[in-house]
Amino acid sequence: MVTKPEAELAIRSLCTTWMATLPADQHEPPSFARFKAWLSSEGYSGYLKFRSVMGAGEDSERWFDDELKQNW
Repeated sequence: MVTKPEAELAIRSLCTTWMATLPADQHEPPSFARFKAWLSSEGYSGYLKFRSVMGAGEDSERWFDDELKQNW
């Protein structure tokens, strides 16, 4: 398990890395579910395990949305 600040830094950075691996036709709209699958396949799923009042999944998806400008 990582700390919440460690997870946030990693997830925000990995969003950009993940987008760079996608073909251009898969950039819109970015999918958090596909991002999570990629994290798992690349050995980064540990960054989704941290203590959080809202829940690690909720926080992770919010960071994903922030980084990829998906907040409405």
